Amino acid sequence: MVAGAMSVAGGEKVFEAKITPMVVISCIMAATGGLMFGYDVGISGGVTAMGPFLKKFFPVVYKRTKDPGLNSNYCKYDNQGLQLFTSSLYLAGLTATFFASYTTRTLGRKISMLIAGIFFVAGVTLNAAAQDLAMLIIGRILLGCGVGFANQAVPLFLSEIAPTRIRGALNILFQLMVTIGILFANLVNYGTDKMHGENGWRVSLGLAGIPAGLLTVGALFVTDTPNSLIERGRLEEGKAVLRRIRGIDNVEPEFEELVEASRIAKQVKHPFRNLLMRRNRPQLVIAVALQIFQQFTGINAIMFYAPVLFNTVGFGGNASLYSAVIIGAVNVLSTLVSIYSVDKVGRRMLLLEAGVQMFLSQLVIAIVLGIKVKDHSEDLSKGWAVFVIILVCTFVSSFAWSWGPLGWLIPSETFPLETRSAGQSVTVCVNLLFTFVIAQAFLSMLCHFKFGIFLFFSGWVLIMSIFVLFLLPETKNIPIEEMTERVWKQHWLWKRYMDDDDHDVIGNKGYSNGVNPSSQL
Repeated sequence: MVAGAMSVAGGEKVFEAKITPMVVISCIMAATGGLMFGYDVGISGGVTAMGPFLKKFFPVVYKRTKDPGLNSNYCKYDNQGLQLFTSSLYLAGLTATFFASYTTRTLGRKISMLIAGIFFVAGVTLNAAAQDLAMLIIGRILLGCGVGFANQAVPLFLSEIAPTRIRGALNILFQLMVTIGILFANLVNYGTDKMHGENGWRVSLGLAGIPAGLLTVGALFVTDTPNSLIERGRLEEGKAVLRRIRGIDNVEPEFEELVEASRIAKQVKHPFRNLLMRRNRPQLVIAVALQIFQQFTGINAIMFYAPVLFNTVGFGGNASLYSAVIIGAVNVLSTLVSIYSVDKVGRRMLLLEAGVQMFLSQLVIAIVLGIKVKDHSEDLSKGWAVFVIILVCTFVSSFAWSWGPLGWLIPSETFPLETRSAGQSVTVCVNLLFTFVIAQAFLSMLCHFKFGIFLFFSGWVLIMSIFVLFLLPETKNIPIEEMTERVWKQHWLWKRYMDDDDHDVIGNKGYSNGVNPSSQL
């Protein structure tokens, strides 16, 4: 192929590009941003199970853990402040997402990643040095702001900087690094719990400074994406950057397409209004439903509170942390299964198979805990404890190759160009909102529902599997620009919404694509 030439494969344009140092740096950015997010998810559960941490910040909870007869086994960790320690990060992330969307668009991806890194470093510093609960929560809020900016900017940066042939792999790499961050956090918690003294939890929280620092320094050295520079009117600089990241001189075909895409995007004056148009409702309903369902599988309840959960059902402190490490490893390996199989067996098959596996594993966990764990019972026997770990790993593995990555992948490939950015913002916001809800409510739900908490989540798994069976179309190997004709117009329900009547356009009446031709004059 001649340098700068363009080929067409599967209905999509493919431009020539080399794997350049800039793309390698992009991989590092994905790793550090994903690791930071995953570490935040994984670290809180282990820290909140550590005696010295509870003794300093939550003495009431600490007293319950030391006196089994004082309260129900299921209620030892029921404390709103303890739940706020975990959930505050996600509420802050939800709020920051609104600012991050504006910043990423107007100031660029590089600045947004730098802001994320600064928030992360500040949050880590406050958490590691915390002397009271207020300082601890403020630190978590700052980390949440970092999550909001990183989740908005890093995946977008990767999508725009990567050559087409490795774009999918780089985006899945971000999700993979989240799971590795969770595993790393669990390993750190297991190690610091064995430290002598009262400050092991400070080491756990402080080691988040490693990926936070890497993200911050990395953001200083990368350049902004050509898409972002062109979007902000810096055309020549955008072309120069495109030459650097593609490693070829003739980038005119790709550059012209980026300029045209930017021109079209600017003509859509009200993307959120367009998102509410009748013909965009199927994508919006599915994106929102997938985010809600993803959280109501109960996965984040497991990931946030795995050591606390295992302590609650009778595991010893070291055993609970060790079990969390095993779960983290299963999570990473199962995500690799998704990378291999998602384009082979399809989205629907993975989701439906996982639905059966998650439903059965949670049902059996509820039965075991209902029979073997009483309000003031002693530890589970070794055999039953191992059985519970196997069941939890069965649940986690099925989630990791289905609802975990596909909850993000499916919305990203179903929204049309004119509503894609707005749709992604809604997807992130809904996900963080319900992540906050589960994180804030889980320990209280565990206290009141007891073993029934797993029946509650398994009921939701049944509902979401029925939703997938009847309402989620297959999108495997279908080019994004052909999604309307080949997916939505062929579905028994959603085809009813696929009309282009003039009255359906909100805010741009009379123009089915939401663009008034006179605005181009």
